[in-house]
Amino acid sequence: MRTIHTMIAEDEQLAREDMIYLLQKEPDVVICPSAETGNQLVDLYVEYEPDVIFLDVQMPEMSGVEAVKQIINLAYSHPPLFIFTTAYDEYAMDAFEIEAVDYLLKPYDDTRFQKTMRRIRKQMIQTGIKRGEHTDSQTAQAPEKLLVDDGERMVVLSPDSIYYAVPSNRMLAIHTHDEVIESRMTLQDLEDRLQGLSFFRTHRSCLVNLNYVREITPWFNGAYNLTLNDNNHTTLPVSRSARKILLETFRS
Repeated sequence: MRTIHTMIAEDEQLAREDMIYLLQKEPDVVICPSAETGNQLVDLYVEYEPDVIFLDVQMPEMSGVEAVKQIINLAYSHPPLFIFTTAYDEYAMDAFEIEAVDYLLKPYDDTRFQKTMRRIRKQMIQTGIKRGEHTDSQTAQAPEKLLVDDGERMVVLSPDSIYYAVPSNRMLAIHTHDEVIESRMTLQDLEDRLQGLSFFRTHRSCLVNLNYVREITPWFNGAYNLTLNDNNHTTLPVSRSARKILLETFRS
């Protein structure tokens, strides 16, 4: 079963809890941390890159529509699916202006919510295999060089020079042998461009070059840490869901 990573952006606690309750009943849904403001949503998107975002049209600091526009600019080739939530049906037009998959009126109706979930699953199938999953026929040829835009220059990197990459302050920090390069590409975009090479998503917010892994150690509650062979012996998290695949990768 494919999992659907979802995020909720809602400043009203009751509405936020109602949506969490509905999503928790879906067996294929993983719920990421929630945002209470538009700015917080953008920050959390960069860190967790959810597949679907349920967001209120009206939020403090930045409206839902404005937040969506920022996220689309950050997402490059893999924007999430957006579901607008609102207490006023006149805001439904805002949802369709930015090609949202659907909108939900508050208070939420279980039957209407199920219709939305069917639309989400259908949309994910229609747009191809879920982000981060691929078959042999879809694997791109591994690049020999990588062109990275850091906002001021275009940096040419050898993939072998990359130790790891993590989101940092709405940017992507790419740690190499010689420097840390910050780019506006997302972690998912970098992972897609490095398909076919020894890079592994140890966590939703961490992409690691497996050629530089020194050791893997148990940490807490089923999660692991790995240590790299860089000068700082950097320690990075391995999520519970990634642990089994990572260990099998090394054993094989």
